[in-house]
Amino acid sequence: MEDPHPVSAKDLLRWSEALSGIARTGLGFTQSLYERERFEEVLKVAADIRVAAGHELESEVLVEEWMKAVGEGVPGYVTPKVAVGAVVGNDKGEILLVKRADSGVWLYPTGWADIGYSASEVVVKEVLEETGIEVEPVRLIMVLDGLRLGFTRIPLYSLVFLCKATGGELSAHPLECADVGWFAQHELPMPLAGSDRWMEHVFAAIRGERVEVLFDSPRQPTWRGKP
Repeated sequence: MEDPHPVSAKDLLRWSEALSGIARTGLGFTQSLYERERFEEVLKVAADIRVAAGHELESEVLVEEWMKAVGEGVPGYVTPKVAVGAVVGNDKGEILLVKRADSGVWLYPTGWADIGYSASEVVVKEVLEETGIEVEPVRLIMVLDGLRLGFTRIPLYSLVFLCKATGGELSAHPLECADVGWFAQHELPMPLAGSDRWMEHVFAAIRGERVEVLFDSPRQPTWRGKP
């Protein structure tokens, strides 16, 4: 009988990252040699799964990288990182997008959350740094899982704010961005990260529609179900 939920590369990636996080967290909280050996074995299994999903590094190299990142105690508790993004619209109903210098992929301005800043303050800082545009955060409109969006390098949660442009001039960050611009919904540049997940939602928000916060619904069941 055919499996109604065949295993995809995205499934393998998610399972690999979950096992890696469990093992590294265990290593951060135990001093038992026996337990450390078991957790290191779990890391090796996680690396094998990641390679099967198409990762370019060898299993042994992945294990070595993960081991270097092991912390101790609470700092060693492995969780998704937090990124903060901005959906900025203008009077023409266009969205502000940047082309990432490292990947060549387009996306709304986004960056890692910095200690000492609130999430909305990070938004203001990141948009100005990446695009030269000054903004005022209006409200939170999305909380998304990076793995479901296709971001495979680092597990993350993305907090995305609707913002209003208040000034400034377009100017791409010389190191982080290869290009920057305003785009209408029917003229979006490609490749555009995760657009099938957020495009309709964010343009509705830009048009002034009162949208709810978009978030990833629980899978049923969690580990084999579809979003």
